[in-house]
Amino acid sequence: MPLKLEIVTPEARIFSDEVDSVVLPGVEGELGILPAHAPLVTTLQCGELRILKSGKTTDLAVGEGLVEVTGSHARILTDMAIDVESIDEKAVEEALERAKHSLESLKHGEQQEEVAAVMAIIQRSTAQLQVKRRRRTV
Repeated sequence: MPLKLEIVTPEARIFSDEVDSVVLPGVEGELGILPAHAPLVTTLQCGELRILKSGKTTDLAVGEGLVEVTGSHARILTDMAIDVESIDEKAVEEALERAKHSLESLKHGEQQEEVAAVMAIIQRSTAQLQVKRRRRTV
């Protein structure tokens, strides 16, 4: 009995297929989901999501979001899901540096929304770099 996995971002449906398992970054660490998993709703953290299908692993960098598991279905709603092959390491490194410089110039007590937005960029960029670099060393 396979697990039907759907990954959706605000821009598009990124993935929709039957898989053997998925491992994702949850709020309390990595969470493995297999077919017939107990019903669950949890938050998704920035990091690496691994999909296993027929012995092949697909790696994605994901942002924050929600995960819903209902036995034979897993639905992931996230603000970012990028295949490792689509990550431009140099562009991500540049975006990360710009975000770090921007964070240094913000006054932490006065511009909370801007600080939160820059921190989100830093988290998503870091997740992409970790996935890309881990894939290169494997």
